[in-house]
Amino acid sequence: MGLSKNRVMTPERAYTGEVSVGGPAAVRELPGVRITKIAVGPMQNNAYFLQCTATGDVALIDAANESTRLLDERPDGILTSVITTHQHPDHWQALESVVGVTGPAVIAHPADAGGLPIPVTELVNDGDTIEFGDCKLTVIHLRGHTPGSIALLYDAEPAAPHLFTGDSLFPGGPGNTRGNSADFTSLMDDLEARVFARLPDETWVYPGHGNDTTLGAERPHLGEWRARGW
Repeated sequence: MGLSKNRVMTPERAYTGEVSVGGPAAVRELPGVRITKIAVGPMQNNAYFLQCTATGDVALIDAANESTRLLDERPDGILTSVITTHQHPDHWQALESVVGVTGPAVIAHPADAGGLPIPVTELVNDGDTIEFGDCKLTVIHLRGHTPGSIALLYDAEPAAPHLFTGDSLFPGGPGNTRGNSADFTSLMDDLEARVFARLPDETWVYPGHGNDTTLGAERPHLGEWRARGW
């Protein structure tokens, strides 16, 4: 169980999904959950706090870096879990520090768990759910960027879900597969079957770096991505 923290919430800004290193966090209010998006350096990673508005419990997606800033920005409430979307080091530089202070569950896919700097306390696979307060995230395994890359789906509103994709999907295409054609094909196959085939165009996408997008904005380009091979 994590520790609670008292802080004064700043007034919500109009949410655009645009954040910058050293700049203010972006806060978005959804039915049942409050999202706080923060950009941290030096690789402009996004970290996301999700707070259940009914209970105050909090989940963190990717303790990427700048642990002091993350601890300062985390919402008032119990940090119950830190979820790492994949094993690349730029997504877990603050993991040990944040977990050491707050004591939450450490969550990752088993194929990437061994690449993290501290032991994973909860392994998740495709279709599993992660609960924080009255809210839940559904795990979607997207193989290719790394063997254990996961996306996290919040679908309290099924007609307009919210998807946190790590480095598996960005505005403009899938994540980097380093020129490995098998990994690229695997990632595209999973994105098409497990994301685009299942979720509506209204799905909001929160990537591991940079600005947000929607599946509707990206769907027309699936054929282009296949053809270019990245």
